Amino acid sequence: MKIKEMTATFGNLHKATLRPGSGFTLLSAPNESGKSTWAAFLRAMLYGFPARDRNKEGYIAEKNRYQPWSGAPMEGTLTLTWQGRDITLYRGPKGSTPWGTFTAVYTATGEAVPGLTAETCGETLLGVSREVFERTAFVGQGEAALSPSGDLEQRVAALATSGEEEVSFSRVERRLKDWLNRRKANARYGLIPELEGELAQAEEAIARQGTLLRRSQEALLEKEALEGKKAELEEQLRSHAAANAARQTERRKQAQEDYDAAQAELDAAQQAVQALPDAETLRSAQGDLKYLNTLTANLRQADQEAPQALALARQAEEAADTDPYFGGKIPPQVAVLVQQDHSEAQRLEKKPSPALWLFLGALIGAVPGIITFLLHPDPLVHWMVTMELWGKGELSTVCVVGFGMFLKWLILPGALMGLILAGIIFLLRRHSRKKALAALLDKYDVQNPDDILTRAADYNRKVEAAQELRRKYEAVETERDKLAAQKEELTNQLFDLIRPFAPDAASLFTVSAALTRALQQEERFKLAQARAEAARKLLTALPTPEPAHVGPITLTAPQGDPTTLAAQLSAVSGELDRAAAEWARLEGELHSLGDPAGWEAQRGALLEELEKRRGEYDAIAAAMDVLKEADSLLRERFSPAVNERAGHYLSLLTGGRYDKAALTRQFQALAQERGEAVPRQDLSLSGGTAQQLYLAVRLAMCELALPQSEPCPILLDDVLDPFDDERARLALDCLLEVAQTRQVLLFTCHSREKAMLEGSTYTALEA
Repeated sequence: MKIKEMTATFGNLHKATLRPGSGFTLLSAPNESGKSTWAAFLRAMLYGFPARDRNKEGYIAEKNRYQPWSGAPMEGTLTLTWQGRDITLYRGPKGSTPWGTFTAVYTATGEAVPGLTAETCGETLLGVSREVFERTAFVGQGEAALSPSGDLEQRVAALATSGEEEVSFSRVERRLKDWLNRRKANARYGLIPELEGELAQAEEAIARQGTLLRRSQEALLEKEALEGKKAELEEQLRSHAAANAARQTERRKQAQEDYDAAQAELDAAQQAVQALPDAETLRSAQGDLKYLNTLTANLRQADQEAPQALALARQAEEAADTDPYFGGKIPPQVAVLVQQDHSEAQRLEKKPSPALWLFLGALIGAVPGIITFLLHPDPLVHWMVTMELWGKGELSTVCVVGFGMFLKWLILPGALMGLILAGIIFLLRRHSRKKALAALLDKYDVQNPDDILTRAADYNRKVEAAQELRRKYEAVETERDKLAAQKEELTNQLFDLIRPFAPDAASLFTVSAALTRALQQEERFKLAQARAEAARKLLTALPTPEPAHVGPITLTAPQGDPTTLAAQLSAVSGELDRAAAEWARLEGELHSLGDPAGWEAQRGALLEELEKRRGEYDAIAAAMDVLKEADSLLRERFSPAVNERAGHYLSLLTGGRYDKAALTRQFQALAQERGEAVPRQDLSLSGGTAQQLYLAVRLAMCELALPQSEPCPILLDDVLDPFDDERARLALDCLLEVAQTRQVLLFTCHSREKAMLEGSTYTALEA
């Protein structure tokens, strides 16, 4: 199979096209230009996305990782040559499922290719599974090393035998190990340990039943012995009880008499207190009586304070009513009147008279006339001057002189008369204002307007003092009425309380005596209750005499103290209870273990099953040994071919320095340097040499394990990065040789490979 063209909208690729050559193709492009994306696209076109691939911490599933950056749907086409005909593969979205649509048609005719489906496409075209493809011909970035694979092992086994690829050594070995572990994984897990455990339980149960049966018989004998001893001690104690019965009867008789007397006393005391309130009410009444005395004293004091408060209030009210300036007026009226008179007095004292302003106006108006008169005293001269100026044509001057004559002879006399009149009016108004101010100040007998406010303030203080004393008097009266009402109410309550048991009480003294007597009766009743209760408890504590014994007592008087006998009986009863409980427990445990015959039958079945499973275990272990021998023989047939081809390619890649290579069962590669006797593991080699070793093994696997009828293309992504220039040149020569028989695609981010291939036949591409 050969790839002819790829078109992808995949990851950072958007409708990008790649056309590799039929032999060796070199794609040179810088990092992040899409080389690894092209490699992933080719694998996805052939095999799709893994069905169980999911996002997890530190990892993004391929179907999510390669969603197109452009936001377009993920899709692509792959044109290839297979079995002599061109085929075009297409994968694209189906609803919300990326890569859900798949078609495979012949490029020339558009007809569907039979047998090619989305699931079988890669394995049909390449002849190997995705797992084998990724471990041979597909070398991803940094993924040259091999890992164990059951599919690849099947390919190896097929080459070493007749071509059967259905089984592999590791899978068969794994299944045999599972069977072996199923029977016995270790000393604790598996069918054999389980059967051994069940057998041990059965044998333990059989042994336990024998032990329990013996201990149960011993416990039954001990129980019967303790029952006999208990019966003997009980009979002795009954003899002592018969002797004490007479004494107990006499003591109970005396206690009954004492109880009857105490009960009679209690009945009498109860009859006496039947009409009385409870003790708490009586004590509360005594407290009320004391409080009543306090109320009486407070009421007496209030009766004394009320006349004094009334006299003071009336004296203050009379002082306010007889005030010479405001007597009989309320403070708001006084405030309005005083404010008006104070404002008027201030106005009369400070405001200038209108006559003054008239006089000043007249004086100002007369000034120009006086000045003109002083400047031009002669009218004739004034006329001559005017005419002379008229003759000269100085009209403005003539106007001024003429206006001066007007002022002098016409306005000046009027101004002088107005001035005289204004002066007279000013003097008259001034006299009238002083007279009004004096009358207003005399009304309040003060010297200035502010003293009027002082008079009003004094009057307000008198009124406030009178009001305060009146309020005090009213408060005293209210308190006196309140005390009198409380006294009357409390007195009535006390008389109502004692009237049922002291109807003759007529004074507070007799009320106090009645309360004291009632409390004493309550105390006597409580004392009688206590005595009756004590007698009842004593009577109850004494045991009721047993009925007289019928017939003669057969037992003789026992020896020993009854207390000691009772203690012995208690100890024997405890031991008997313990023995009975132990016997019952043993019987229950013995019963819970089941039928002994059943355990014996189960033990026999377990022995038979255990023998069977042990035989199976030995047979499987023998099969594993045979399988390992067969695998060794197969590897002896296959390993030389793989090692030979891997050594050939390793020699080409290293310039002959390493000429031998080997692959272990765990797919770990070994390299042997020319002239050395022992091969070295990949971990002991340098990074570049280890990369050469695994590249050589992969090339050998491609040659031996992959179908040769349709050689599978080899894709190498940045595989030469760890190589120096010399190793890179040798690797290119080796790949050119491989490209003679199959298509080789090498992706690199360097430009040195292109320079090294100058003069060689290859296809150069740039992303």
